[in-house]
Amino acid sequence: MAKNKGVRIVINLECTECRTNPDKRSPGVSRYTTMKNRRNTTARLELKKFCPHCNKHTVHKEIK
Repeated sequence: MAKNKGVRIVINLECTECRTNPDKRSPGVSRYTTMKNRRNTTARLELKKFCPHCNKHTVHKEIK
């Protein structure tokens, strides 16, 4: 039997500056995967992470 979905889910974080800035160091979009608790954090997650394409720390937002 299959169990129901757990409380913790895997999400993807994508760099916000890579999507909007065409003048960056290298082509591509920085993405990270992490987990969040869907009961405690219902809104979309935003974290500052290092983007190797922009070569600096930028805001990464949760995507579908």
